[in-house]
Amino acid sequence: MKAVEGSDGTADEVALETIHHELTSFARRARASAGRMHPELSLVSYTLLGHLEESGGCRATDLAVHYALDKSTVSRQVTALERAGLVERRADPDDNRGQLLHLTPAGTAALARVTERRREAFRARLADWSADDLARFAEYLVRYNAAAAARDGRTD
Repeated sequence: MKAVEGSDGTADEVALETIHHELTSFARRARASAGRMHPELSLVSYTLLGHLEESGGCRATDLAVHYALDKSTVSRQVTALERAGLVERRADPDDNRGQLLHLTPAGTAALARVTERRREAFRARLADWSADDLARFAEYLVRYNAAAAARDGRTD
């Protein structure tokens, strides 16, 4: 592991700086490659569709809270997804004034296509990793995300 500029030199600090640097690089690369990997969906659209699939549908305000976004930002994204035929609104059975967002069959199909392309890209990037390395990496990511979710008071 190489020292990253700005660390105080202790092993823990060098590791933390390296982790920070590498995660930042990963995030930049992910954003930059998102359009190339799945041109039919923006990264934001893909993320929102994925959340709707996982949750089985939710309100637009729930999306705004979950992603810490302004309601108007989510509203614009949802409107674009509705116009594209990927999302539909349905009456909330628990609140006759509210509406829940759900994937349409076209939205489910688009999400599945993009998800498979993303999986293929991960398979290619990690093809030369051992099974032990993959399992350890997966375990560390789960642990990292669980700690972040607990800190943020979320359950994702």
